[in-house]
Amino acid sequence: MSIVVGVDLGTTKITSVAVDSRSGENLAVGTLANAANITSEADRSRGRSEWDATRIVSQGLACLKQVADMLGDKVRDIVAIGLTGQQHGMLLVDADGKPASPLINWQDRRSLDRYQDSQHSWLDETRTRLGDSSWKRTGCRLQPGFMAGTLFWLKSHGQLPKGTRALFIMDHFGAQLTGGTAITEPSCAGSSGVLNVRTRQWDPESIAALGLPATLFPEIREANEQIGRLSAQASLASGLPQGIPVFAPIGDHQASFIGSVTDRVNSVLVNVGTGAQVAVYTDEFAFEPPIELRPFPGGGNLLSNVGLAGGWSYQVLEHFFRDVGRLMFQAESSGPLYEPLNQLAASVPPGADGLRCDPLFAGTRLDPSVRGSLTGLSPQNFTARHLARAVLEGMARSLRDGYAAVERITGRSQSQLIAAGNGLRENPLLAEIVSQSFGLQMVFTAHREEAAYGAALMARQSL
Repeated sequence: MSIVVGVDLGTTKITSVAVDSRSGENLAVGTLANAANITSEADRSRGRSEWDATRIVSQGLACLKQVADMLGDKVRDIVAIGLTGQQHGMLLVDADGKPASPLINWQDRRSLDRYQDSQHSWLDETRTRLGDSSWKRTGCRLQPGFMAGTLFWLKSHGQLPKGTRALFIMDHFGAQLTGGTAITEPSCAGSSGVLNVRTRQWDPESIAALGLPATLFPEIREANEQIGRLSAQASLASGLPQGIPVFAPIGDHQASFIGSVTDRVNSVLVNVGTGAQVAVYTDEFAFEPPIELRPFPGGGNLLSNVGLAGGWSYQVLEHFFRDVGRLMFQAESSGPLYEPLNQLAASVPPGADGLRCDPLFAGTRLDPSVRGSLTGLSPQNFTARHLARAVLEGMARSLRDGYAAVERITGRSQSQLIAAGNGLRENPLLAEIVSQSFGLQMVFTAHREEAAYGAALMARQSL
C-alpha cells in the first residue's frame, strides 16, 4: 500500500487526510478549529482580519500528528504530501523565512478605507493604478483582501520592511515542512490579483504599476513539482517519516474541484459554505467579470463565479429569528434554528406564493454596495415559513444565475452537478431546491474534506 497525505489550512478549521493512493479511500482524518485569529475587537470593528501564522503552522503539524497516530505502522507507507489552504490573503516573512507580519487574510477590509483625503477607497486607487484592462491579464478584478491590494496599502503606510517576501499561508507552511525557501504555485498566485494567467508567472506590468519590488514575490512552480522533502524537525513535530516528498501548494478552490469532480469536462461544481461558488473547467482563456479565470493545477483554468449567496445568507435569517425570540418573547434558543427553519420552508410550495428574496446581504464581487431585497410581499406570504422558503430559493437562484454567466462564456451546458461544502450537505432542502433550479441531479462526494482530499490527489498525480 502507498499513502498520500493532504493538508488544508482553512479559515475555520485545519484538516489533514491520509488517502490510499490506489483505491482513493480515506484512511485517516485529522482536524482542528483554526484558533489563530489575533484580531483585537477594535481592529475587528475597523474591518481588519489578522492571524498568527506561527500558530497556524503548529496546528497544521498537530493535524498531521493526528493522522500519523491513526495510521500507526502504516505511516511508513506515506509517499507524498500535498498542500492547500485559504487564498487571497498574505503574510510577510524575513530573509530567514520567519513571519514579519501577521497573516492578513482574505476577510480583511482595510483596502476599503478612504484613500488619504479623497472620496474613494484604497481599493479604488489600487484598481486605478492597475488600469482598466489589467483583469484581462490577471484573470480577475482586484477585491478586498487580495494580496496585491494589501501590499499596496502596507507599502503606502510604511509597513513593508525591506528584504521581506509576501507569501500565502500554504507557501509558508510548505517551507516550514521542508526547511527550504517558500515556493508558490499558479493556482495560489492567481488569487493575488497580479499573476499573468497566460504565462502562469507574476505579471511585471501590474507589479510595477503598484510600485512594488519584484523581489517581494516568491518563485512560482507548477503543482507537480516538489518543493522539498520533510525535514527532521517537521518529522519530529508531525510524526511522519523524514524525507517524504512535499509538492507545491495549490489553492483551496481548485483543490476542492479536484477532490470533488471526476469528469472535469462535463461537470459544474457548486460549493456552498459560508459563501458560495460555481466553477467549470476550461482549456480556454475567454472570460469576463464577474467570472474569474483561475489557473488550474497542472494546466487549464477554472471559470469561477464567486461571492454568491451562501450559508451566511441563511445565517442572517437565523439570527433575525433569534433576535425576534429574544426581544419579543424573552426566549433564548438552546440550539441552532436551521432545522426548524427548514421545516417551515418545506411546508411552502415552490415560488413561496410570490415572495421573492435576493439574499445578497453583503453585496457582490462587482459591487459590494448592493444589498438584499424582498419583493412580492402580500398578507398571505408575509409569514415566517414563506420568508424561510424565499431565502433558500434566493440562494439557489444566485447559484443558477452564477452558472448562467459561465454558460454564456463557454456556450455549452454541463451534464453533471457536483456538490461540495457543508452548506449543501447539511441542508437537504437547499440541496433539493438547488438541484431543481439547475435541472440536474445533484451528486455529493463520498468524503467531506474536499480541499484536503484534492491536495492529496494532486500529490498522487505528481509522483
